[in-house]
Amino acid sequence: MTHTQTPQTATGRSQWAGGLTVFAAVMLMIAGVLDICRGIMAIAEDEVFVTTRDYIFEFDLTSWGWIHLVLGAVAVLVSFGLFTAATWARVSGVIIGGLVLVANFLSLPYYPAWSIVMIIASGFIIWALCVVRPDDL
Repeated sequence: MTHTQTPQTATGRSQWAGGLTVFAAVMLMIAGVLDICRGIMAIAEDEVFVTTRDYIFEFDLTSWGWIHLVLGAVAVLVSFGLFTAATWARVSGVIIGGLVLVANFLSLPYYPAWSIVMIIASGFIIWALCVVRPDDL
């Protein structure tokens, strides 16, 4: 016996998929804005962050600031594309979410608590963008 979709099932799936896409867009926008703020803090005021010795991925805090500033700006731009449920925005959102996750992992010794929060948020963004299939939208 084959399983056929009823109009209610298809509508429920598309609402669920649309909701997850909007969730990912809002979370990516928030993560981007917060990353922009973190980048500005690192560029302007180095005393905000903890300095560590003998860290393998050692960069100047100003360099980390520019990395977070650029990633945050791109994340905000991609989040606007996610509100239209564009495929390019979903793919870009996963890539940017992954880069934000990696950048926060690498800057973990400089701002540990916030880096962990951003790693978790980035994981939810990636999950929300990957779980939705294009035919559900």
